[in-house]
Amino acid sequence: MGDVKTTIEVHDELLKRAKRHAKETGQTLRAVVEEGLRLVMEKPPPTGYKLPNLSVGDPNGPNPLEKFTFAELLEMSERPWPGPE
Repeated sequence: MGDVKTTIEVHDELLKRAKRHAKETGQTLRAVVEEGLRLVMEKPPPTGYKLPNLSVGDPNGPNPLEKFTFAELLEMSERPWPGPE
């Protein structure tokens, strides 16, 4: 496939930097954009994000939520957070 013309939206400051870089390096803006795309496409995809374990309490202890019904838990979840006590 040959060259394809397309339109993209780019943040103003990023475009200014790319144009400045093109001028300083004697490249066209197109060459700078293509180089940037190639660099990004060569990187391996991210492996994913693993949430940190922020558990509190004893994992072998009783579940403090077992004493509530689903309706009670739902109602509590919809209340505004009171903040630190």
